[in-house]
Amino acid sequence: MSSLSAPGTIATPVVVPNARAALWLIGTALLALLAYYFIGVDQGAVSVFGNDMHIHEFVHDSRHFLGFPCH
Repeated sequence: MSSLSAPGTIATPVVVPNARAALWLIGTALLALLAYYFIGVDQGAVSVFGNDMHIHEFVHDSRHFLGFPCH
């Protein structure tokens, strides 16, 4: 019985410089905070756009799906 072996390949990890990893982390956190604000907080007295309800109505169903009360 013959045994065939595949050539051994060693996986090398992806190395990301610390500065680039920090930029990705900061960008992702900023995007997450903006999404959280517009979906969960942008309403009433703390609204960036005042009495304009376009953003509120645009994300209305996602607010309820995520458990944020809005009325």
